[in-house]
Amino acid sequence: MRRILGRIVGVASVLMLSANMAAAEGKLSLYNWGDYINPEIIDQFSKEYKVDVTLDTYSTNEEMLARIQAGASGYDLVWPSVHMHDIMQQLGLLQAAHPNQMPGWDKIDKAALRSHEDPNGDYCLPYAWGAVGILYNKKMIPELKSWNQFFEYAKAHPGKVTMLDDLRETLGVGLIMTGASVNSRNPEEITKAENFIMEQKPNIGAFRYDVIPLVTAGDIAAGHYYVGGVLNTLQNPELLGFVIPEEGATMYQEDVCLLANAPNPDNAKLFMQFLLRPEVAAKNSERLTNGVVNTAAVDLLPEALRSNPSINPTPEVRAKLQIFEDLGKDLRLYTRAWDRIKAN
Repeated sequence: MRRILGRIVGVASVLMLSANMAAAEGKLSLYNWGDYINPEIIDQFSKEYKVDVTLDTYSTNEEMLARIQAGASGYDLVWPSVHMHDIMQQLGLLQAAHPNQMPGWDKIDKAALRSHEDPNGDYCLPYAWGAVGILYNKKMIPELKSWNQFFEYAKAHPGKVTMLDDLRETLGVGLIMTGASVNSRNPEEITKAENFIMEQKPNIGAFRYDVIPLVTAGDIAAGHYYVGGVLNTLQNPELLGFVIPEEGATMYQEDVCLLANAPNPDNAKLFMQFLLRPEVAAKNSERLTNGVVNTAAVDLLPEALRSNPSINPTPEVRAKLQIFEDLGKDLRLYTRAWDRIKAN
């Protein structure tokens, strides 16, 4: 009886929330990765619900977490990667938004429920996923297939490739190239990955994120980058290419999470519900060129995106993609290795 009563109360709460949402107004503050949401859907939401939406951006999970922990207030929604979602939930920085009770939840691919702390979607909404590979200039490298080729080119042309300024991503490449898991907790394996990156460092132009204009201009030949760069390859296919290296690569998934101290929780939940609409998810994915987690949105995507092997890789390629997990205290092994790489 208690379970049935709980369901009745839960449904009543959702109905009351939906009624309030229909007349939403006020403010909503988003804190997201740079260029990781289609501005058209923010504008659409703002006009439809008369909500004033602001957007601040960050470059890494660690940057976002540090700011939230330092007391940054005023933000409602954040977009942590899955492992950071787990960390933030453990730290009590999130509140349950219950997207799994919202209309449209049935269209979410349940394989996207990757969080160990939130396996049922009580807290956060799966957002988008993608591989991290290599964006390259075809005039400088006509065809690129592997990390080995990437590093061989760098050896022959020092300074003409870049890697991400991200300790998990770049050390992750080192782990892949030395035959280990990107979530290894083995100090010897992490040291081997560190040594591999250190051997490449003299030939790497920089650790940075802003590689698209550099690759496009030919200032660098190739850059370690996210699958979102496919948007640029589709716009300029004769010049640019993107590849998931044949040795394997990391993958990412971000979730949309409601902060524990969010000043506008109702509007935040409304925005999450808005993101569940298939047409909104498709419009967002078309702009970001990420993998979409809304199964009903897939058929709404242009064929060029649905059939793109970087956006929707084959099962064989997916099997070689590794997603980061929360390493707890063992993250210190990576931080120390990264500090040494950056300092030397």
